[in-house]
Amino acid sequence: MLAFFLARTQFPPGPCPLPVLGNLLQLRFQLHPEKLSQLTRTYGSIFTVWLGSTPVVVLNGFQAVKDALVTHSEDFADRPVTPLFEDLFGDKGIISTSGHAWQQQRRFGLTTLRGLGMGKKVLEQRLQEEAQYLVEIFRRQNGKSFDPHVPIVRAAANVICALVFGHRFPHGDPFFQELMKAIDFGLAFVNTIWRRLYDAFPWLLRRLPGPHRKIFRYQEIVKNLICQEIQHHKRREAKDLEDFISCYLAQITKRKDDPVSTFDEENLIQVIIDLFLGGTETTATTLRWALLYMTHHRDVQEKVQKELDTVLGPSRVISFEDRKLLPYTNAVLHEVQRFCSVISVGAVRKCGTATTVQGFSIQKGTIVLPNLASVLYDPEHWETPWQFNPGHFLDREGNFVINEAFLPFSAGHRVCLGELLAKVELFLVFTNLLREFQLQVPEGASGNERDYIFWGTMQPQPYKICATPRLGWFPGCPRKDSLKTAKMLRDVLHSSPSPTL
Repeated sequence: MLAFFLARTQFPPGPCPLPVLGNLLQLRFQLHPEKLSQLTRTYGSIFTVWLGSTPVVVLNGFQAVKDALVTHSEDFADRPVTPLFEDLFGDKGIISTSGHAWQQQRRFGLTTLRGLGMGKKVLEQRLQEEAQYLVEIFRRQNGKSFDPHVPIVRAAANVICALVFGHRFPHGDPFFQELMKAIDFGLAFVNTIWRRLYDAFPWLLRRLPGPHRKIFRYQEIVKNLICQEIQHHKRREAKDLEDFISCYLAQITKRKDDPVSTFDEENLIQVIIDLFLGGTETTATTLRWALLYMTHHRDVQEKVQKELDTVLGPSRVISFEDRKLLPYTNAVLHEVQRFCSVISVGAVRKCGTATTVQGFSIQKGTIVLPNLASVLYDPEHWETPWQFNPGHFLDREGNFVINEAFLPFSAGHRVCLGELLAKVELFLVFTNLLREFQLQVPEGASGNERDYIFWGTMQPQPYKICATPRLGWFPGCPRKDSLKTAKMLRDVLHSSPSPTL
């Protein structure tokens, strides 16, 4: 007991922990960004909370996060291995690894995604097609109220499918549905009391039944599904390296005689899981917030649509480069990402070498948690942090400007691998939907834009919208190219074939 309390003196001050439980009761078994921000009033921008017997140093506000993740980026490039992640992922993949394995897998992942077109026209074309699938699904609602959650998540997931597997899936495909269930459950589980209990008392939870067992069952299902796709790729005739799996299999062969290579099929499976975890729910949730904000800020929606109509006109295919011509639309999308703060608190880091952050000594091996929400709402860097205000990203002349405290993708060596992909996807889907539809709240609907569910991400409460075709667009003044595209999409959406696995 004495040793436990003496250990507290080696870390920044924080709320007094209880024996065994630490601060879990006080935190209600959640690392909620608002609760962590409240603690700054008492303990300052850097403090320590105890998850059971494990100390976690929390960083709050832009200056503290910047000092650690940017100024001392190399010192905080490692990832701690929590008991749950150790049992789920082992030492495989990108998200939960460190050192040589992480460097090899991340470098290959980034290089391969770029080679497959991330940030280039070939990928942009795929994203434009996926945006049109979504437009067609919205149009089929005929202006009636509907929940956009499922089609948006499936669209985001199919973007990753196209990159990883080389093809998209019809929404009714059994493979695709199982994958979606697994992703939904995994992301929801990471912020439950059961996850905190597992990490605090792994020796007990490994032996007890409970909801935590379900995540391991889903993990096996997803691994088996991905293995089927890998085997399908192996049976195909050799072609150009057209997707992530084919590129990775080629890398395994290329590096088979390298004694320090970490490229194998187990790593391939886990990297694919990481890509889905990092690139599906966060992007989809941001898009759901974006549509919700547009229904609550009709003036903002109208300004975006006016800018799209004036600059691009009715028939031009929207390109990611067009964001430079659309300062207001670009500002709105950035404000959506700031205001919804999807990631809430960032993923934990581990101090790889002893260092100092804002006067506090951080020992080697210390777990550090950047509260990204506190950066996106930092009153020293945002004029109206608790209001949806696109003006945060506009100068007096209406030109787009970036704010250094805009860190929705984290920062430093562990910045989100798919940041560029997410930006392109958000822009193309958002602008295509806003150009085609007037979005509004169904008559009699209740709720507001600040209602959320705190899971692995900050998600909006379930809501419905009405997407009414804009005057002069579908169906009043159809464009020939759009009608052709719509017919093609309807044929695909109603088709049943899925690739043979």
